[in-house]
Amino acid sequence: MASAKEKAAPGKNKGPQNITNRYYKDRKPISEKDYEAELLKLQIELVKMQGWIKEKGLKVVVLFEGRDAAGKGGVIKRITDRLNPRIVRIVALAVPTEREKTQWYFQRYVEHLPAAGEMVLFDRSWYNRAGVERVMGFSTEEQVQEFFRSVPEFENMLIRSGIILIKYWFSVDDEEQERRFQQRIHDIRKRWKLSPMDMASRTKWVEYSRAKDEMFRFTDTSNSPWYVVDANNKLWARLDCISHLLSKIPYKDLTPQPIKLPKRQVDSGYKRPSLEILKVVPSYKLKHHHVNAHPPKKTTALPEKEHEASEVPEVLEIPVKVFPEETTDVVETSEATLPAEIKEVDGTLEINIQSG
Repeated sequence: MASAKEKAAPGKNKGPQNITNRYYKDRKPISEKDYEAELLKLQIELVKMQGWIKEKGLKVVVLFEGRDAAGKGGVIKRITDRLNPRIVRIVALAVPTEREKTQWYFQRYVEHLPAAGEMVLFDRSWYNRAGVERVMGFSTEEQVQEFFRSVPEFENMLIRSGIILIKYWFSVDDEEQERRFQQRIHDIRKRWKLSPMDMASRTKWVEYSRAKDEMFRFTDTSNSPWYVVDANNKLWARLDCISHLLSKIPYKDLTPQPIKLPKRQVDSGYKRPSLEILKVVPSYKLKHHHVNAHPPKKTTALPEKEHEASEVPEVLEIPVKVFPEETTDVVETSEATLPAEIKEVDGTLEINIQSG
């Protein structure tokens, strides 16, 4: 129950979203090495759970909801990383079409529900109506109230039909969300994740908090509860969520015995066609070290006059990704800082990274 002081200043009260200090105050950051080791163990268990779902004909639905940039997609990726996409599939629906807008609200989600032996992960779900649609004005208050009346019955109907329904809410505080937004803005590889709706959500933080709290009041039921994941630390959030998911679906290890490969068919004289007639993909050439996607923050302007032979070229420290040059295998990359020689040729700056 919020105090009178907290009620008087809703903008400063993060409410149930900021659960880190309340539940994880003694938790220390996890190292990448420990995280990878624990993730591997959990992914092995996910493979076992997948086999059980397939063998026993289970129908599993998992909903992932939460703030923008809370890490839902990262958890989904780690869950499905080693699984069979024919058994475990992701549903991430786009904006409804004009036709879909005239349908029963739940209709476009129903067609993606699992058959026997399947698990479906909804990256956002029918709870859009209580969140983004309500806050951004895409649905009327009457439609929202009807949703609150309908969704408990809809979910009970799914559960009675034999579906295992699990709902996760990823909680992240406003400072961490802003940090992740800034990271996406400055990293061209992640910029596609930002949408105009994400930007607008920052200006409506309190409205989203209020909408989420009311949504929980109507839909956090004994039959279909919400499970809140502290997502301020992505690595811990992934381990927490996957471990909890495994605990909600009792399974047994049905891993088959080691497989023995049969002998290859003996060549009876069949002559293969010449490679000359094939369009072979050319091999990729490593020309130089790959520069990090983040451009250097500061550079020193070159003098307008051309460099003379006696001049010492300017050297900057540029962060780069270092890749072993002679390998055909996937390798781990590491961060390094290498000196770079910068010179001007015909009005064009050339950067020569000195790898030593």
